[in-house]
Amino acid sequence: MERTIFHCDLNGFYASVECLHHPEYRNVPMAVGGDAEKRHGIILAKNQLAKKYNIKTGEALWQARQKCPELVIIKPNFSMYLRFSRLVKAIYADYTDQIESFGIDEAWIDVTESLHLFGNAQELADEIRRRVREEIGLTLSVGVSFNKIFAKLGSDYKKPDATTVITHENMNKIVWPLPVGDLLYVGRATEKKLNMLGIYTIGDCAEYDLAVLVRKLGKWGEYIWRFANGLENSSVSIQGSEPTVKSIGNSTTTPRDLRCFDDIRIVCYILAESVAARLREAGLQCSTVTVYIRDVELEGCMRQTQLSFPSDISDEIAEAAMRLFRDNIKFDLPIRSIGVKASELSWGEQSFQLSLFGDQVKRDKSLALEKIVDAIRQRYGAKSVQRLMMLQDGLLSEFNPKQDHVIFPESYFKG
Repeated sequence: MERTIFHCDLNGFYASVECLHHPEYRNVPMAVGGDAEKRHGIILAKNQLAKKYNIKTGEALWQARQKCPELVIIKPNFSMYLRFSRLVKAIYADYTDQIESFGIDEAWIDVTESLHLFGNAQELADEIRRRVREEIGLTLSVGVSFNKIFAKLGSDYKKPDATTVITHENMNKIVWPLPVGDLLYVGRATEKKLNMLGIYTIGDCAEYDLAVLVRKLGKWGEYIWRFANGLENSSVSIQGSEPTVKSIGNSTTTPRDLRCFDDIRIVCYILAESVAARLREAGLQCSTVTVYIRDVELEGCMRQTQLSFPSDISDEIAEAAMRLFRDNIKFDLPIRSIGVKASELSWGEQSFQLSLFGDQVKRDKSLALEKIVDAIRQRYGAKSVQRLMMLQDGLLSEFNPKQDHVIFPESYFKG
């Protein structure tokens, strides 16, 4: 039986939730963003009126204001966004238990086994959109297809509040003309490499010589080729078997530019401590650590690495992040902002294979110590206990990312 998979994407989620609570924002260009006074000036989401000014997620607030001087920018309220995310997923649960979150505002749902109860795929997708709109007040774009990659392309294809069905019969017409960068997991760096091979559209990639792609891009070249040809076949997780949140991360624009690895190290450890503390609060561990780097000209990159085993220990996360920073920062230009993200999350109580070369006793002691520090900070404040390195630069170490953390929409991280 061919699968029927939906990708559901809440349109301008943060901004839409804010407009529900503040009707005065509905008829003006509005965006949700960081704190410009602390140089955390990044657009996280925008409403439809702001989109008309070509305001983009991830750009600096000053850039957005140049495009639209009357733009209203408000600070994010993540607890409220998480509540609305859960309300929407409760609607999905009326149709299937296979619900896999992709960030706070997106999810795949597999309705293969229950579709016969609700009509055809188009009708069911339209019904879910109607319920989300009428019961919660948000709009939803739904991509319908036979795999997760094409379903995601479908939800991006037409917005807002639309259903796009991609089948074996129409995939060449809908999917193949799209830019290859529209494929999930093809970021800017990979897109440039593909362009150098003469691959500009998904169709170009689908028809390219697989052996050449593998030779140029390694195993990832095969994955991209399979995605382009509709051969992706991963399953949608059952609700509750994987965390609702796909990643936990912190990113900060620093109060001064970073010019050496000692600067990077201070900020990196603060971010890693925040990420690890939030993992422990949620009962989660991560297997992948990702770093984000932006220089003073707002050019940036993203790099990631696998941990030897799942972790919620700040030292392990920070050490992995620092290796990535050292491998990828040359300081040709000063660094303006960095971020650390934990992903491939699993529940903390799950068992895993210990390394023969690891010191589990030391890991247990480190975790116990960090839990004590968590308790002290919760009672007496974030700065009640600090690493000695933080005294090297009071300006760089003054922020509290756990309190002021940013939950980015998943689209922010693409590239």
